Amino acid sequence: MERTKRAISTSLSENVAYLRERLGVGKSFDVIHLDVEYAGRSMAFFMIDGFVKDDILHYIMKFLATLDQQALQESPIEKLLKTYLPYVELEKTDDLNRIVDGVLSGPTALMIDGIAYAILIDARTYPVRGPQEPDMERVVRGARDGFVETIVFNTALTRRRVRDRTLRMEYMQVGRRSKTDICVCYIEDIANPEIVRSVKESISKIDTDGLPMGEKTLEEFISGRHWNPYPVVRYTERPDTAAVHLYEGHVLVMVDGSPSVLIMPATFWHHLQHAEEYRNKPIVGAYLRLVRFLAVWASLFLLPLWYWAMTNSDQLPSALSFIGKASTGDLPLFAQLIVIELGIDMLRMAAIHTPSSLATALGLVAALMIGGIAVEVGIFSNEVVLYFSIAAIGTFATPSYELGLANRLVRIGLLIATSLFGVYGYIVGITLWVMMLARMKSFTIPYLWPFIPFSYRAMRDVLIRSPIPLKNRRPTVLHPRDPDR
Repeated sequence: MERTKRAISTSLSENVAYLRERLGVGKSFDVIHLDVEYAGRSMAFFMIDGFVKDDILHYIMKFLATLDQQALQESPIEKLLKTYLPYVELEKTDDLNRIVDGVLSGPTALMIDGIAYAILIDARTYPVRGPQEPDMERVVRGARDGFVETIVFNTALTRRRVRDRTLRMEYMQVGRRSKTDICVCYIEDIANPEIVRSVKESISKIDTDGLPMGEKTLEEFISGRHWNPYPVVRYTERPDTAAVHLYEGHVLVMVDGSPSVLIMPATFWHHLQHAEEYRNKPIVGAYLRLVRFLAVWASLFLLPLWYWAMTNSDQLPSALSFIGKASTGDLPLFAQLIVIELGIDMLRMAAIHTPSSLATALGLVAALMIGGIAVEVGIFSNEVVLYFSIAAIGTFATPSYELGLANRLVRIGLLIATSLFGVYGYIVGITLWVMMLARMKSFTIPYLWPFIPFSYRAMRDVLIRSPIPLKNRRPTVLHPRDPDR
């Protein structure tokens, strides 16, 4: 629904009638219209109850009530903006539709009789929770604050860590009806202007009523590849993680109403990094990263490989013959693996919908029923439970929740390919998976960089957590304006 400009009339009654109709005054109990008179002039306030800061608006009204009739005789708008409205965030406009959108976003509109301008007083507040540590990105040591659902708080948390004079916070709006506030954040002296332009252009092309799921809806619009499960942007709720990527030359996108910040561009390897690695000594961080990589690869490749070994035990070397010796249970082996895959996903969804006070009880029920009784009655074999547990631990050890879910789908695909075509299906499945990732790009950045195309220095930093003093160059693939740290 296009918004055309509607000029403000000098007649207060005409302006009030238009705003009352568009804002639904009288139909919505939280839309407030207040007629007042200050300095001998009729005025009108429009605001949303729950968004306005009562104490600030009360102070402004009390101050205006002290004005005499001569105070607003000449240049009333300029005097109100510069002298008589004691507040920081003020804006004048001559567009009634701009006022409608502004009031619905939170600011208070002040209309004045005889003047073809209105004043927007941005004295708004939103219900907000405290910036506690994100559940998905916990660390043993380090900062405990996290982004919240209010965009202004998130920009403040970012500026607290990045006090660069070229840090830019560019405001945008998306959604014909929702008018969702968007902030594109980057360091102008570092970020590649082409990447910044590409991100802003992608956002500006979004044509939809609103963003009901916040940053996830935005990500689906700008990333494309709707049927590809792998994320081409990275999510974070940690201000320190966001600051690190800003210094590397990435672009952040913040969406009002969401505590998750989008990091663009992002490669496959970005989703395997975690703040905990940088909260320890370099050698410890390198060890943690190695363990994490092993867990992720196990979650992807171990289960299909074990299935092939079980169904082709005669082809195993004698040193690995113990792998092919196992009880198969009453169900076919492939059926056991698929059932337990689906069962774990059911358990995960049940845990999400279960109150935290009952989560422990749910875990005990799952352990006893699935891990114990199911084996005793012959539905699963002990080896199936063991190897799937290793794969599940690898999935949960993946730092990125989105990458873990994508890897789970790939694991099921490899399992099906292996069951149909044996070792050839397993090898071809892995090859197709690598080719799919190699063809992907995140805002012109190859998804598998620095593995494909290969860069020794960057790949070394991916595999080994290097000491911070030795990381004196920014990622070359981003083409930063300032390549040296």
